[in-house]
Amino acid sequence: MTFVVTENCIKCKYTDCVEVCPVDCFHVGPNFMVIDPDECIDCTLCVPECPAEAIFAEDDLPDDQLHFIALNAELSPLWPVLTEIIDAPEDADEWDGVKDKLKYLER
Repeated sequence: MTFVVTENCIKCKYTDCVEVCPVDCFHVGPNFMVIDPDECIDCTLCVPECPAEAIFAEDDLPDDQLHFIALNAELSPLWPVLTEIIDAPEDADEWDGVKDKLKYLER
């Protein structure tokens, strides 16, 4: 099992989760972050740190978010590792909770 970043992270990209990760498994893209499933050690530390509640255990993913398992695996080798907190986008709070954001994902 691994942890998965889901749709609510798109355009929010809070990075509180990165600071607590003991294995540096987060990768950052233009407006989304992913977890490398090969690096994640299932420690659960990131889940309570995510202000957008966008991180789930793979086994606990809502049905409409299952495609994010493959998306995290696909994008993690393409994006750089993030090990420090960076500022969230200025409009992150406005995007938190917005539905159907996948169309806004920048690769």
